Amino acid sequence: MPTIEERIREIEEEIRKTPYNKKTQHHIGRLKAKLARLREELISRGGGGGARTEGIRKFGDASVALVGFPSVGKSTLLNKLTNVKSKIAEYEFTTLSVIPGMMKYNGADIQLIDLPGIIEGASIGRGRGKEILSVIRNMDLILIIVDALRIEQLGIIEDELYKIGIRLNQRRPDIKIERKHSGGIHIISNKNLKIKKELIKEILNEYKIHSADVTIHEEVDEEKIIDAIVGNRVYIPSIIVINKIDLLDDLNSLNSIGEKIKREFIPISAKNGTNLDVLKDEIFRRLGFIRIYMKPPGKEADMEEPLIMKSGSRIIDVCDKIHQDIKKGFRYARVWGNSVRFDGQIVGLEHEVKDGDIVTIITR
Repeated sequence: MPTIEERIREIEEEIRKTPYNKKTQHHIGRLKAKLARLREELISRGGGGGARTEGIRKFGDASVALVGFPSVGKSTLLNKLTNVKSKIAEYEFTTLSVIPGMMKYNGADIQLIDLPGIIEGASIGRGRGKEILSVIRNMDLILIIVDALRIEQLGIIEDELYKIGIRLNQRRPDIKIERKHSGGIHIISNKNLKIKKELIKEILNEYKIHSADVTIHEEVDEEKIIDAIVGNRVYIPSIIVINKIDLLDDLNSLNSIGEKIKREFIPISAKNGTNLDVLKDEIFRRLGFIRIYMKPPGKEADMEEPLIMKSGSRIIDVCDKIHQDIKKGFRYARVWGNSVRFDGQIVGLEHEVKDGDIVTIITR
């Protein structure tokens, strides 16, 4: 009787060997559903070993994971971005445990977490992989650190993150599945879907769903259908960081990396400090932070210590950030800045604030 790992490898190999076209779409779709179900079964069994990385406490305004192969320079980068001094050595598995540090930038306290190096096979438990990946699932942002001389590491890392249910730079698919006791499967969509309804039904059947109303509001593929069924995927922004660019011969080598990965990245040298300010800016931007400056009634605004909020925050969120009881006595707020038509405009709890706004809260 083959193990789950062996069955997974067999299905992965069959998918690789099968050309994708209209004739094979159904077959590949079913294989992907079986593969996802087996991976879920493997993950649910637990596994892994070594250092205990679960239960990391999150501090500050956001938490960012430094993810990469062993000896890619994560520890050096952490030391340059924060005041942490972790143990550094030029050999494999140099990071001995999870090491957090705090980066202060634009008024925000951003927790950076240096994780043990990830390796191929992490999603099935190699090299403490399951423990490491379980920590990554709870992060607000992922920095994927890749050695400039080993660019193939990027694809391996992204593949391992995908297998554990981490979706990078994606949003949750707009699919609603309401299970029923009977009546069969009904698929409702305001789109002219490219995916066949018969394939959607077969994927649902693979998960023993035989009666359900499925509402789809966007173009989807079989993998998005599977993600919607499983329901435990996490959607996290990421930044690709190419480290050790000081080892490259010239600019053409850097351009060649861009042609290979066909995605935006930030080239750095953690050792020499090259482009670290650019990286800090991008971390702040990708976390979706805005700065709100509080102005007590009758006093000047505090422009030194902004309130760090997420983009899309409202006055009610500002109240909660200060103290949860403030909204109980809330009367109105006055706002100066980009979110209002004129300075000092009176607004209510549902008003959305913008970066740089100055806010006065008036209570009873």
